[in-house]
Amino acid sequence: MLPGDPPTTHAFLRRVRIAAVEGPSTPLLDRVVAGVQRALGERGHEWTRSPDDRTDSFVTTARLHEPVSWRHSPLFTGRKRYGLTSKPATYTFVQVTEAVLADVLRRFEAALAKDEPSPADFDFPGLSKNAWQVLLDQGRRGGPMMCVGRLLQAQSKSLRVVMVVGDTKASAAYLFDLAGAYPRIDGTVPEQLFAELALRIATHLSTREVTHHATEGTPIARAVWQRSQAPAAMLRASRELGARAFFTRMVRIADLVDVPAITDSVAQQYSEGCFGTWDPTLRAQLVTVTGSQHPVVKASLQEDDLAVITGVLSCGSGARVRTVEGLRNDPPSSEAVEFATIDQCLPTHRPHASFGVEGEVPVVRSKLHGHRGVVAYDPRTVEYVPLDAPYFDYLVSCSTEAQAQGVTAAFARSQALRDPADPRTVVFTVLPGHGLLMAEKWVPGAQPFDVLLAAMDSQRLEVSHGVPQGRMRYVAQGDRMVLHLDGAMEGAVRLGAADRAAEVRDLRVPGGVETV
Repeated sequence: MLPGDPPTTHAFLRRVRIAAVEGPSTPLLDRVVAGVQRALGERGHEWTRSPDDRTDSFVTTARLHEPVSWRHSPLFTGRKRYGLTSKPATYTFVQVTEAVLADVLRRFEAALAKDEPSPADFDFPGLSKNAWQVLLDQGRRGGPMMCVGRLLQAQSKSLRVVMVVGDTKASAAYLFDLAGAYPRIDGTVPEQLFAELALRIATHLSTREVTHHATEGTPIARAVWQRSQAPAAMLRASRELGARAFFTRMVRIADLVDVPAITDSVAQQYSEGCFGTWDPTLRAQLVTVTGSQHPVVKASLQEDDLAVITGVLSCGSGARVRTVEGLRNDPPSSEAVEFATIDQCLPTHRPHASFGVEGEVPVVRSKLHGHRGVVAYDPRTVEYVPLDAPYFDYLVSCSTEAQAQGVTAAFARSQALRDPADPRTVVFTVLPGHGLLMAEKWVPGAQPFDVLLAAMDSQRLEVSHGVPQGRMRYVAQGDRMVLHLDGAMEGAVRLGAADRAAEVRDLRVPGGVETV
């Protein structure tokens, strides 16, 4: 894929059904929504004002700094309001003028730059009293535009928000989601903007969640669990990653916005990232559990925060799970399916005799998924395996079948993992708008995750705050490959230094605000 190549769509794209729900609007929003409706119809998708159980998503509107009551939010009450058995997604369109957006970004930029920000720095309508801490954490992870996204999500009571930028005409649109994506879509040609938004929304709705895990087999005996070295390795890796500030703190919905706990609509909290390692004693993969049921601090795991997965269900809708005697046995993280399918598509091998392992094991020992980017790597010891081209133009998100398939296809092409003689011991891919997934091979003398941690510490794999939001490539610079951003989502890449972390930031914002 080259920077000038036309976008290609995903093979899994299907017809979707959208239900429009009236909300507070503006003349520009009305024109944009009508344009998206027209673009969807021209591509065979359905648009209605009568939601039913065939509805894939609600589309509604809201106005900046005019918080929507949860009682009027289709996300929270749409299913009950329309008597549905299904749970449609919700897209909310919000207009922000260029001057206002520039001002809000400058305000967030100034707050994030402070050594000790205060709650007043993040005081906006519709936020709870603790929201400033959420915005601070999210902004330090993804920059001021991430703060804008979380603010709009809180005010509109919607996890997916289309921010239309402009006064009387749209100059651009940003598409925010739960995972922190904010790809920029140019609005210079209105019909192209409508078509892009239509395709991006249809892409999101065309895939399914793969979190319908199933418990199989007998519980693992406590004595077997205690013989396994993987639990201790996972807890140690958790603290090592915490010391490196790899994970952003869990987002609690109640900390961001004041809404009652409506568990069938929105989880009460979300934790970012997942990691796991394959254990010879359990003959299975040990991974982190989901944070949607109980609070999970990925930087300080306990034994109850671990789950055992043995593969993928034949229908592909989730992972096969084995419970463990004495544990709480929460379901695994949403990335469990991609972790398991990577092993299925790659060879097994007999590791070095020093491991004392009988039989063959997956060629990947440990995996780490995080909402971070990679700004540079050493190609002598690290291999980058890109996703297929459509994933850079039409983004997908976590917990979906599309992401699992994309990640699996990328790792299936890895030369380092297919060739035992290949000296590269770390392999990674980048999920645009989302994060990264890295894997390590079995290296004699190393404990689980040692190879990944050493690669990050030595900057042979330089992890960054911020994630590319679209097309990207790595270009040789000295003995390293360095990230370059392409396409409409222009930005800046800053390598790390002794006194600062590496960053990836969007520069295409009104008023020339540079967020690096």
